[in-house]
Amino acid sequence: MTRPPMRIGAVTITAPPAPHARELARFYERLLGWRIVDEGPKGGWVQLQPPEDESTPTLLGINIESDEGYERPTWPSRPGGQNATVHLDIGVDDLDEAVVWALQAGASLAEDQPQEHVRVMLDPAGNPFCLC
Repeated sequence: MTRPPMRIGAVTITAPPAPHARELARFYERLLGWRIVDEGPKGGWVQLQPPEDESTPTLLGINIESDEGYERPTWPSRPGGQNATVHLDIGVDDLDEAVVWALQAGASLAEDQPQEHVRVMLDPAGNPFCLC
């Protein structure tokens, strides 16, 4: 069988129960300058996309989805902890400037920073993402 065409349409980030998906989407809207394009009932699911003038060939959108059983991830992973399974790597031109921007948008700096040219940040729900 020949592999059928496949495209990654979005990555989904888990959030605490509604309305936290909406709140987390607003954080990523501030951080990335992307726009909210769709929203499910009661704020339990929100989709963001990059501005139309921006080219992102491998990632078309970010979905934020509330989960009733959400537990804040631990970073770095620890035995018995709720470990993050996926995170965003966000390329930046100026790491120090990007960290300040992320902090102003509502992120926090992770305590553990394992690489010199990467900053591990935490979104308001505790999901890690990297500025690199």
